[in-house]
Amino acid sequence: MRFMNMHSRERTFVAGLLGAGLLLGAACSAPQTTETSQAGAGVTALEGARVIVGDGSAPIENATILVRNSQIEQVGPAGSVQVPEGATRVDLAGKTVIPGIIDAHVHLRSQSRDMLVEDLQRRAYYGVIAAASMGQDQGDIPYQVRTESMSAPNMARFLTAGRGITAPEPGRTEVPFWVSTPDEARAAVQDNAKRKVDIIKLWVDDRDNKYKKLTPELYGAAIEEAHKQGIRVTAHIFELEDAKGLLKAGLDAFAHGVRDRDIDEEFVAMYKQRPEVILVPNLPNRGVKMDLSWVSDTVAAGQLEKLQAAAAKDDPEAQKLFGIQARNLAKLSAAGIKIAMGTDGNTPYGPHLEMADMAAAGMSPHDVLVAATRNGAELLRLNDLGTIQAGKSADLVVLDANPLDDITNTRRISAVYIRGTAVDRAGLRGKFMAKPTTE
Repeated sequence: MRFMNMHSRERTFVAGLLGAGLLLGAACSAPQTTETSQAGAGVTALEGARVIVGDGSAPIENATILVRNSQIEQVGPAGSVQVPEGATRVDLAGKTVIPGIIDAHVHLRSQSRDMLVEDLQRRAYYGVIAAASMGQDQGDIPYQVRTESMSAPNMARFLTAGRGITAPEPGRTEVPFWVSTPDEARAAVQDNAKRKVDIIKLWVDDRDNKYKKLTPELYGAAIEEAHKQGIRVTAHIFELEDAKGLLKAGLDAFAHGVRDRDIDEEFVAMYKQRPEVILVPNLPNRGVKMDLSWVSDTVAAGQLEKLQAAAAKDDPEAQKLFGIQARNLAKLSAAGIKIAMGTDGNTPYGPHLEMADMAAAGMSPHDVLVAATRNGAELLRLNDLGTIQAGKSADLVVLDANPLDDITNTRRISAVYIRGTAVDRAGLRGKFMAKPTTE
């Protein structure tokens, strides 16, 4: 799910947080000497929280995270980290800190800069610090906003697959490249490469027998050309047969799991021969009653009432479809396949729903968190994100409860930090509630 639009940047977004001590890198009381001033300059110590690193290792209890400017300098048990004189100290006792969440599959409103900025701000509010837009972006705006998102406050980092590649699909969106020959497939990849896209997106789906889908000859040519250009390839799939063909062709990631049937042992064996291929399952609606009251901070009452009404009943057909994909995810996860997290569409809080669905499918909360942080960063080559470790960007989510006890505790957000600076959640909340949400 790449969920959020980036709004015009507001330089004063942190004013309300300065007094609360939530702005990392804020000035502390005057140090006693020039030497101590230099030692603590631009340093914030987040102290007392449980830290879930994001790499699957055991949590660090009563941890200290030392942040200098925008980067994590040290992290470890309190006694192992020396806080320099003059540093800003933030007490997080009783909290849990996780890495910023990464949504590896979204479709944001990239036709307008303001809408795209807002979409990215909405994601930042919910702890999503990077989102990859998968194949529906055209024109210059997505690339301009991608550059802005690397440094602008209060918004998630934006990545794009540019224009995806599919067989001709008259009547559907015309943003993707429609290709019918290997040369056209290669040319489409080359066009995206000139734009320096972050990944190539393929659609291999006949849409319920409505269209011809990309053949192995076509998607094979696209994958080969992308690899020549040094770009990874992900694919929208539906059927098991296509998943097998794409594995053989050298695909780097799946943008969906297999959805037409339960996977067989042949597929599992094939996948285990390609352990570098990352699966973004994009699970469907579970078809069970949901309480959405936790999004009332950002969704107007009338809109929330409609969303809640739609989520207030069980759907046996949806449960059946979820069951297929949940079993497939559980089987691949148990086989050691690397899983990342994506939501599809444009729901800013969607990652929290998806993580709960992944846990319902059988993944442990710890494995779900690794999927939503480190593995997403690996897929998207975001080397400075994904884990809470020295040298990484200080992109963090502070929670009021432990998600290892219950994955839905990721929704209990106390604060979000992007590049060491607290996201102005109060300011964003006011802006969102002043206008209707797009959900």
